[in-house]
Amino acid sequence: MKILVSDRFSVPLPEGHRFPMPKYALLRKRVFESGLFSAEDFIEVDPVTDEALLRVHTPEYVEKVKRGLLSDKEVRRIGLPWSPELVERSLRSVGCTIAACQYALQEGVAVSLSGGTHHAFADHGSGYCLFNDVAVAARAMQSEGRIKRVAILDCDVHQGNGTAAIFAGDATVFTFSIHGARNFPYQKERSSLDIELIDGTGDEAYLEALSGGLEHSLKAARADLAIYLAGADPYVGDRLGRLSLTKAGLLERDRMVFAACQSWGLPVAVTMSGGYARELEDIAEIHFNTVRLAMQFSKNGAKLNDHLQ
Repeated sequence: MKILVSDRFSVPLPEGHRFPMPKYALLRKRVFESGLFSAEDFIEVDPVTDEALLRVHTPEYVEKVKRGLLSDKEVRRIGLPWSPELVERSLRSVGCTIAACQYALQEGVAVSLSGGTHHAFADHGSGYCLFNDVAVAARAMQSEGRIKRVAILDCDVHQGNGTAAIFAGDATVFTFSIHGARNFPYQKERSSLDIELIDGTGDEAYLEALSGGLEHSLKAARADLAIYLAGADPYVGDRLGRLSLTKAGLLERDRMVFAACQSWGLPVAVTMSGGYARELEDIAEIHFNTVRLAMQFSKNGAKLNDHLQ
């Protein structure tokens, strides 16, 4: 199974900033030191091209981002200070998600150790998200003729509002988001299917809701590819989450997603999405569990491989 990485391209942030940038390097270290993957499985890809970006984002927005012409208000909305490093990292992260989709279509499952920037809209960024990697990757796969339809399975604790807005009215992309009802973004968009959960929702209620959501989504999507946003932020110890899932509950969430996709013969590209636990090790462990489980499904993916013949 291929692991797409971009953690070498880090972003300088002010002291005390809430975004846990070091989690990416820590996660890569954890995955590498597990011994489950060879060095050749870790792939660093080129930045996304303008051609791919412009299938989703407006030319004006892309130019402002690249040239550092965002207004103070636009920068505040994103929540990360502009820097050349931020642009480079974001372009690399989108490239990783595109590559994860390509490898998933070839091999059944692939994982990006970044991505899931689902709050970015066509003409602006938001919520720590500069470009919408999932949307760009979905459009890239369609444009290249690799797929016709895609299911986006968003299990980050925050609604994928940018993704929902970008694909509104597009029957070829099914957007499913299961998230906190009272959490950011406070003005929600309309996904193909939204499941909103009350604060404090724990394992049992979450997994029951997810089960029904997956069944509905995959039946309605009739997809050729699933993109899974495996957020670590539904965790009970997350500073921005407001839900109460345990690590065991999150692992079961992952198992349910992979099993559902496998039952439909769907290749799966995985992105990490959000995670803001007080302890970086908790974020890395949750994401590592997702990667490890993805590998198990990749190795035991007869139905996935049947889809690729």
